[in-house]
Amino acid sequence: NISEFILLGLSYNQNIQIFCFMFFLFCYGVILAGNLLILVSIRCSALFHQPMYYFLSHLSFMDICYTSCVTPKLIGDLLLSRKTISYDNCMLQVFTMHFFGIIEVFILTVMAFDRYAAICKPLHYMLIMNRTRCNLLVLAAWAGGAVHSFSQFSMMICLPFCGPNEIDHYYCDIFPLLKVACTDTYITGVLVVANSGMVALVTFVLLFGSYVVILFTLRHHSAEGRRKALSTCGSHITVVILFFGPSIFAYLRPPTTFPEDKIFALFYTIIAPMFNPLIYTLRNTEMKKAMRKVWCQRI
Repeated sequence: NISEFILLGLSYNQNIQIFCFMFFLFCYGVILAGNLLILVSIRCSALFHQPMYYFLSHLSFMDICYTSCVTPKLIGDLLLSRKTISYDNCMLQVFTMHFFGIIEVFILTVMAFDRYAAICKPLHYMLIMNRTRCNLLVLAAWAGGAVHSFSQFSMMICLPFCGPNEIDHYYCDIFPLLKVACTDTYITGVLVVANSGMVALVTFVLLFGSYVVILFTLRHHSAEGRRKALSTCGSHITVVILFFGPSIFAYLRPPTTFPEDKIFALFYTIIAPMFNPLIYTLRNTEMKKAMRKVWCQRI
């Protein structure tokens, strides 16, 4: 078995690599700063006791963990002529990407359920979304991430890799790995699609359905209530589209690789986590008030 893989990266052009280095370094800085700002602001304010912001703090933490599985390695590789990753680190990247990615998917689903309960069942909201239930939902998201990632990891680690060892990607994604395995990987590819692809599709359908119900219910609310609810739900819907659109393209399809894979992967590994803090802060009045209160006091 081979001991390392060669990553072909995003481009062979030196000027493009320098531009990408500066751009993704900026993006990673925004991701870390924005999500840490949200985390600290929520933890140090009364918002932490509200279910929606409790889940948002977990989403920000997942964004940091998820993008850190790939982005630092990508940024460092852009300065190198030969981009390599060891077999062990490659398998670790497969595991952590799917682990934190699926936790993020489930937390987005939980946040949609929270908005459904707040808008459609307002009188029973605090009973439905008590702190014990919130903790159980987050724990369930972590358990779901572990089950999913172990299943993907176990399929990859059982494959033999004897050469070639060039992966046409900037990180160890599953379909490029299947392409360089020294065995027939059709069944494994189908299982990956059935697992990751169906999880992404079913979750997206559930999220879409929940927001349809929410929008239908808002017809009976006051104009001010509709405006506030639409502002919150609009943020969630934007994040869902940014994350799930490229993810569904990446995994709900025949198990093969396409030249566009790397571009779509950039959306769900870097671009979506970068926009999440901006979307949740700029469109949320309560979040902006909490941030001003926490950071102005500290300064």
